[in-house]
Amino acid sequence: MPAAPRDPEYGNGPAGEPLTPPVLLASLLADRELGLRHLAGPAAAGVHGVHASEMPDPSPYLLGGELLLTAGAGPAEDPDGYVARLAGAGAAALGFGVAPVHEEVPAALAEACARHGLPLLEVPPRTPFSAVARAVGRLTAEARTRELRRTTEAQQALAAAAARPDPVPAVLARLAASLGGSVALWPGGRTAGPELPAPAREALSALLARVGREGGPATATDRAGGHHLAAYALAGRAALGTATPARAPGDHTVASVAAVLLTLLTAERPAGAEAAALTRLLLDGDPAAALTAGPWYAVHARGSGDPQALAAALGTVLLDPHEGGVRLLTDREPGAQPGWRLGVSAPAAPDALAAADAQAGRALQRAEAARTPLARHADAGFAGLVGRAEARAHAEALLGPLSPALRETLRAWLAHHGSWDRTAAALGIHRNTVRQRVARCAVLLERDPDDPDVRMELWFALRQE
Repeated sequence: MPAAPRDPEYGNGPAGEPLTPPVLLASLLADRELGLRHLAGPAAAGVHGVHASEMPDPSPYLLGGELLLTAGAGPAEDPDGYVARLAGAGAAALGFGVAPVHEEVPAALAEACARHGLPLLEVPPRTPFSAVARAVGRLTAEARTRELRRTTEAQQALAAAAARPDPVPAVLARLAASLGGSVALWPGGRTAGPELPAPAREALSALLARVGREGGPATATDRAGGHHLAAYALAGRAALGTATPARAPGDHTVASVAAVLLTLLTAERPAGAEAAALTRLLLDGDPAAALTAGPWYAVHARGSGDPQALAAALGTVLLDPHEGGVRLLTDREPGAQPGWRLGVSAPAAPDALAAADAQAGRALQRAEAARTPLARHADAGFAGLVGRAEARAHAEALLGPLSPALRETLRAWLAHHGSWDRTAAALGIHRNTVRQRVARCAVLLERDPDDPDVRMELWFALRQE
């Protein structure tokens, strides 16, 4: 059945933020080497990836947000139904190659795209689909670099704000400026940023009360008055709220850092060790500098218990509301806790906490899938860097156009390092048959199997079956 489409505006990432920065169609259209031409639909859309398919209905293989590339075999018989299915699956845009099937984009297809609001791009004969995919990949990497720089600078600015004489309003003001929106601290009504319209203000107040109440969720999101709203639980039944006209990758990370700072700044009686750690964090702007040599364990947890009680049981006050659960940092090796599912990283030094945090997140996914109270990080090599479900979904989307026989041939050919003779001997077929099948795979996948990067991606996908 089709995957749940990504909301291209709000995303399925933490606290509703987009998973990756989108590549704007305007950036692709501005690339003269590609020579793309906008024919229909909104031109201001953004894409999160590329998928090529000649299937009559590729919608079950879309995750949402993709630029779908086709040479025209798919939409030939029913352009309106084809476009309607793509739009329903969350496709961001359609790229139509005018060769070799069609000499120009069919007028019926352009009319259907305009009717369903799906951007339509013409891909000229001289531009292979692989060039479009490479351009999207390059632009995505550049956007990620810019977003990482923005997030890092925002975190440093929050740490500096927390060191001021009146740190709480300084942190709120800095957070509002970093997010380009408004923020509020509950209870007390302290705010920063532009005044919100009444619907957004009322919805944010309700969200803060929901998160701040006893037993409330660690985070929550909503939309109202043209704003994206998010709330983060703090210690002592307090909560931090944010309201922004749009959500960008990294916003959740920035708000989470502010939530940790505000939790420590508003605590009634911070213990000596925690106060010293906060001081070093604020003065040095380096979280790792606030910690001893360790080893440290990152923990991701979801459950129905009190997060503060969980932190106490694990011997830490370093607690962060995170993605519908909590994440913690402790120098004690964690054990199972009643009412919680835990994912625990490998022991890590302070300068390796980012990797440990990712390990804990994947371990929690395994714990939830196996319905066990605790799962620890197990080094599974390159494949272990991606969740099993996500890896299988990627493999099915990538290999979807290939029949079982083609997949078997491609797997054997890659396993034998591209040797036609050894592959033929292993499969018991003629070497020319191997060549024909691999060439067919290249056509269906719109990828060059002689490219080492392509071989790596295909081998990874085939290993997930």
